[in-house]
Amino acid sequence: METGDVGPGLCCPSFNQDSTSLAVGTKTGYQLFSVTSVDKLDCIHESKTPDVYIVERLFSSSLVVVVSQSMPRRMNVYHFKKGTEICNYSYSNNILAVRLNRQSLVVCLEESIYIHNIKDMKLLKTLLNTPSNPSGLCALSISHSNSFLAYPGSDTIGEIIVYDANNLSTMTMIPAHDSPLAAITFSASGTKLASASERGTVIRVFSIPEGLRLFEFRRGMKRYVNISSLSFSPDAQFLCASSNTETVHIFKLEQHSPSGDEQAPSWSTYVGKMFTAASSYLPAQVSGMMSQDRAFATVRLQMAGQKNVCALAIIQKLPRLLVASSDGQLFIYNIDPQEGGECTLVQKHRVSGSDKDWEETEKAELMEPPQACQSYAATVAIPTSGPVTATLTGYSEDGGAKKGEVIPEHEFAAGPVCLDDETEFPPINWCRDGSGRGKGRRP
Repeated sequence: METGDVGPGLCCPSFNQDSTSLAVGTKTGYQLFSVTSVDKLDCIHESKTPDVYIVERLFSSSLVVVVSQSMPRRMNVYHFKKGTEICNYSYSNNILAVRLNRQSLVVCLEESIYIHNIKDMKLLKTLLNTPSNPSGLCALSISHSNSFLAYPGSDTIGEIIVYDANNLSTMTMIPAHDSPLAAITFSASGTKLASASERGTVIRVFSIPEGLRLFEFRRGMKRYVNISSLSFSPDAQFLCASSNTETVHIFKLEQHSPSGDEQAPSWSTYVGKMFTAASSYLPAQVSGMMSQDRAFATVRLQMAGQKNVCALAIIQKLPRLLVASSDGQLFIYNIDPQEGGECTLVQKHRVSGSDKDWEETEKAELMEPPQACQSYAATVAIPTSGPVTATLTGYSEDGGAKKGEVIPEHEFAAGPVCLDDETEFPPINWCRDGSGRGKGRRP
C-alpha cells in the first residue's frame, strides 16, 4: 500500500519469501505471525511502532524491516528477538516498497531503486531516474544463484526491466503488455516471471533470463480490474492472482502436448484442433484470446473492493491458498491440485482490527451457509550460504541514501549479531570493532 493508505481499520499485510510468516502493519503497530498450521495462527512478535505501512521479514530469521508514515523516508532494520535496532537508512524521497532475499535488500522509491548487501547493509548500487513508479512496483527473486530484480521499464506501457542483483547489471527488457504494469512476481527458482497490466485481463509468464513468453492466462473479459497480487506455488506449477474483486484465480502452468497423437482422442482434443486451425484465419487479437488458458481453480472471497495479498503454500503437507486482506483477516483455502475447481475455505483468522469491527464482520457472515471441509490425498512436494563478517563502513549520500544510527558496541557485549535462526544462513554479522555510533532502540 502507498503511504496514504493506512487508516483506521486498515492494515498492510505481507508474506515472507516462502510464505511461512505473515507480517501486518497498522496505525497502532505491527505484528509477525507464523503460518505453519491451518487452525492456529501464532503471533511471534508484536510492536507498538505506530503508522506502519511497510513491514518485511527475511524468511524465518529475526530480521525485520519497518517503514512508518511518521518517517516515510527512513527504513529501520530490527532484530526483533533481541528487541534492538540494527540500523536505519534515510532516502531522498518516500519509500514505496522494500524487498529482501538472502543476498540483497532493495528499496524502491518513485524514481529510483537502491540495492544493499544484506550482510553488512552497504549500498551496492543506485538505479537513478527509473520510470515513474508511484506504486513502488518491483519484485526480487529469492533464489541464491538467480538473484534477479524486476521493475517497470516504462510508465506508459508494460515493459519489464530484469536486473541481475548479484552482478549488478541489466539482463533484459521484456515487452510484456500494451498498458502499464500492475503486478510482477518471480518463481522461487527465479526462472519464471509473471506479470499483469493495469487492465487486469491477461496474465503472462516469461522465462528468465531469456524473456520468452511461456504462458498466457485470461482472468476475464467483462471488466478491467486492479490486480494487486501475483504469487507462484513453491514448485512453480501454479500461479494465483488476486484483485479488487471478490474472485481469486489460480492458474496451472502445464505445457500442452504439441501433438494429439500422444493422448487418446477426445471431444476436447478435437475442438482444440479446430480452434487452432481456425485461429490462423482470424485477427491476431481474436486468435490470441482463443489461445489463452482459463483459471484452473477459483476462490470467492467474502469481500470485494479491498486490497489483499495472496500466496500459495504447503501447510501440514497439503497445498493451500492464503489470502490476507486489508481489513485484517487471513483466509486459508484447500486446493485440489488434480481437479481444481472452486477452492474450499478451511479456516479464517483475525490478524488486526478492533473488536467492534470484528463483531460486525462476524454478524454479516452468520447469514452465509458454512462450507464443508474437503479432503484429498494429493500433496505437492517442495524441494528444501556462509557467514560474512563485515563492518558498516561509511559512505556519502550516493544518490540520496545515507547511513543512519547503529547500535553502539556495548549492546553486543555477548558477541556479534547473528540472525541465523534457521541454521541455514546468517543474514547479517556485525564486527564488534565497527565504528557504529548512536543508540540502540527497541522495535
